[in-house]
Amino acid sequence: MFATDDTIVAIATPPGPGGVGIVRVSGPGAIGIAGRILSTSSRLAPRRATLTNALDPVDRRPLDRVLATYFPGPRSYTGEDVVEVSGHGSPVILRQIVTAATAAGARLAEPGEFTLRAFLRGRLDLVQAEAVHDLVTAVTPRQARVAFDQLEGTATAAIGALDRVLFDLVARLEASLDFPDEGYHFIDARAAGVEAASLAARVHDLIVSAQRGRLIRDGCQVAVAGRPNVGKSSLFNQLCGVQRAIVAGAAGTTRDLVTETVDLGGIPVTLVDTAGIRTTTEEVEAEGVRRARAAVDVAAAVIVVLDRSRPLDADDWALLEETAGRPRLVVVNKRDLRAAWSPAVEPRMAACGPVLETCLIDGSAATAIRGALLQVLEGGTPIRDTPAISNVRHIDLLGRAERALRRASAAAAGGASEELVLADLEEARRALEEISGKRTPDAVLERIFEQFCIGK
Repeated sequence: MFATDDTIVAIATPPGPGGVGIVRVSGPGAIGIAGRILSTSSRLAPRRATLTNALDPVDRRPLDRVLATYFPGPRSYTGEDVVEVSGHGSPVILRQIVTAATAAGARLAEPGEFTLRAFLRGRLDLVQAEAVHDLVTAVTPRQARVAFDQLEGTATAAIGALDRVLFDLVARLEASLDFPDEGYHFIDARAAGVEAASLAARVHDLIVSAQRGRLIRDGCQVAVAGRPNVGKSSLFNQLCGVQRAIVAGAAGTTRDLVTETVDLGGIPVTLVDTAGIRTTTEEVEAEGVRRARAAVDVAAAVIVVLDRSRPLDADDWALLEETAGRPRLVVVNKRDLRAAWSPAVEPRMAACGPVLETCLIDGSAATAIRGALLQVLEGGTPIRDTPAISNVRHIDLLGRAERALRRASAAAAGGASEELVLADLEEARRALEEISGKRTPDAVLERIFEQFCIGK
């Protein structure tokens, strides 16, 4: 685990040049280090920006004209003394200020160490600390909204509400065990099992919502598949809004996978344009087909593109069969040409799920396709509210809590003793407390914070 009794420093703004860059110093020696690397003769006033020079601590040579702000602990981001030095956003200058701070007694911060200190000093719980990372890495407005709500405490409140009910149940059951001879009987095992079942149902509802939240947080991959020359690359380009894939009249122009990430209703979707899937003996095309099938296998959803101007063949039906039961959108292209078949009269198409007939030649189909694909990804029900939970670690622990609660309920219904029911209830509490960080092992904390960028 990181040491927390020393003073750390790092550049807190993104790499690369910019108008302004910030160097953050945090720890018990922050104000002393600031005095050695700044030209101001007086101690920095709390929460007041001071115009001064950053100096080389050895020869006192000015490095940059800066604004320095002192945030005394515990009312700072990390909960300890913090000095933020805002200078010009030249990477060279910012590195010189960091070097000056290390020469004056600070050490370079590890990734996520500022936020780790905020967690260890009670400024944030673990759910909020993880939300900081999600907010920094958000690529869609919807992702940012979910992360900010969690930083504000929505996930903490949802988990806390469950934990309070569970704590009360555990306390009553333990009290009944501790005072059997005094005549106190707060709850018996069977009644505790009923309450555990009710609580398990609440946890399950949160997990269902969280699965949709995870879609927003982590995004997903969608493969565009079909025979050669059915319009896959045209559809891909329309969804991307740029000409990323080659479109030509000749079949087989796409041999390798082409990918692009797009914002689909706030969900970051990685689109994969694949080679035309057909039986072939040509070596390069066969490798493209193999990669196409692999992309389809791992995708969260598939867009199957069919050509209405040519009869459906064995390759079309094989692809529809392979993707059956998966989240899927079937796009029937070339509506502008003479139809060789129609989804309305083809009996086997009735079982293919959402089918959208369109023409991809002029770009007018993009809105309809994006809307239909979003419905597929959302499971047919729009995600209107911001999900309280979106982190896979939280989902896994909620699943552990639900299983423990259901075991407790089943044990109580089967006539098990209070001690056995209590053991499962305690297991559920441990899972909930691991989400918030009350009982999280150091190894888990290290794994979480090592994902952060340096300076945060």
